[in-house]
Amino acid sequence: MKNLRGTAVLAAVGLALAGCASGASSKPQSPPGPVVARGVAVREPLADPRPYGAADTAFGLDLLAAWCRADPQANLVLSPSSLASGLGMAYLGAGGATAQAMAAVLNLPAAGGQTVSGLALEAGLQARSAALRGLDSPGVTVETSDQVWADPSLTTRPAYLNAVATGYGAGLARAPLLTDPDQAAREISQAVSTATRGQIPQLLPAGSLPDIGWVLTDALYLHADWAAPFQASLTSPAPFATATGQDVSVPFMNGGQFRSDRVGGWTGVWLPYRGGRLGLLALPPPDGAAGCTMPSAAGLGAMTAQLTKPNGVVQTTSAVALPKVKLADTTSMKGLLAALGMGLAFTSAADFSGLSPQACCIGLVQHAATLQVGEQGTVASAATAVGMEPTAARLPPVTVMFDRPYLMLVIDRTTGEPLIAARVTNPAAG
Repeated sequence: MKNLRGTAVLAAVGLALAGCASGASSKPQSPPGPVVARGVAVREPLADPRPYGAADTAFGLDLLAAWCRADPQANLVLSPSSLASGLGMAYLGAGGATAQAMAAVLNLPAAGGQTVSGLALEAGLQARSAALRGLDSPGVTVETSDQVWADPSLTTRPAYLNAVATGYGAGLARAPLLTDPDQAAREISQAVSTATRGQIPQLLPAGSLPDIGWVLTDALYLHADWAAPFQASLTSPAPFATATGQDVSVPFMNGGQFRSDRVGGWTGVWLPYRGGRLGLLALPPPDGAAGCTMPSAAGLGAMTAQLTKPNGVVQTTSAVALPKVKLADTTSMKGLLAALGMGLAFTSAADFSGLSPQACCIGLVQHAATLQVGEQGTVASAATAVGMEPTAARLPPVTVMFDRPYLMLVIDRTTGEPLIAARVTNPAAG
């Protein structure tokens, strides 16, 4: 039963990699509309979104492995798709070494040895966004929402707004990020809560946005019914060996027939949702594998392609015993991303001049994700907030009150010579 640990954790990856994003049957109230939305319609046919799916897969596996090594005994759930969107919007404003570091961590597609950029990148991102929207179908609700939030005192370059609108369908909304950051956090969290059907009610708590001038958000929601639901009457408790070696009793859903395949020592089982386009790939790790071992992105891609071929040559399992799970995580990804090679983007040496002449660096990457897998299907959500700091010189002026005894010095700035020094204790005394 120890291998089922990998099934419970990696089921989240299989779901996220499939592009989980948004809603159930009734449409929620729409989040606040953008104040500004600029975009360029890329002419048909759209670019191929598959290289971006492969990039997000590699990025997600790298990040999950790093997180697992940092906390090997915890359940983990994240959305590579959401994180790639939030950080991708930041990348569109990056330049120089900052853009290179981000592209490497995000595993962005390359052509001719160079990372895809410019209009080709925007076209690919637009195709990726269109593919996500195309998952919405009877029995499967998928919704995405991307937004640029900016303090009214800051300048956001029109070319940047054009790029994020084209690639992600994101608009610009104003929020008092520098003057009332807690109010801005409430507004952003409310929009995310609406987009995720209340699954993520507070992405940004009070006090989470100090000195942040822009916040780039992505919100995803998924509600998908199994193509063949599990029978609740067959759900029964069985032992599960945790990462600490302790045996616990958990409810297992039992059913079959599901397609499976083996690649690189990994066995993958494909559990399709209604319509057959979206599915959950569950993978128990190979016998003897270390706890944080991950499949290769190429191997996972090959397995998924084989399992989802209409007439693919695969084995068929007679039954599957899959635990019911209900996972939720909210965490800062800043440390993990820096460890993977994106550290420059979080320092004052970062180059985000494509976003704004006032942009300094990434100040926060807050991520939340939920996953519920039961007899009828799957409900999942995710949200990412990438907070951008403005340069210190562009922060709003702070009033310094000289309302108690103070000092004054007249100084020669070239030599430092103090010509006059005074301490004022009562300005009215003369």
